[in-house]
Amino acid sequence: MITPETVTEYVQKVLTDARVVVSDRTGTMDHLNVRVVSDAFKGKNVLDRHRLIYQALDEPLKDGRIHALELTAETPDGS
Repeated sequence: MITPETVTEYVQKVLTDARVVVSDRTGTMDHLNVRVVSDAFKGKNVLDRHRLIYQALDEPLKDGRIHALELTAETPDGS
């Protein structure tokens, strides 16, 4: 199990300007919906944006604290 605050900390280590919203999808805090808004996504396609988030969350994904992710990755202007 992982807290929304911890997920946010992991993401902000890689994407320092990120605004992160974490929702629990199943009540177990290991199936998460994560929305990240960052200027770092400008000029990047969806796959590259998701790679950045997966890179940030590598440790909790590997140790099993996160089992599944649904990601939304946007720039501040909504693209």
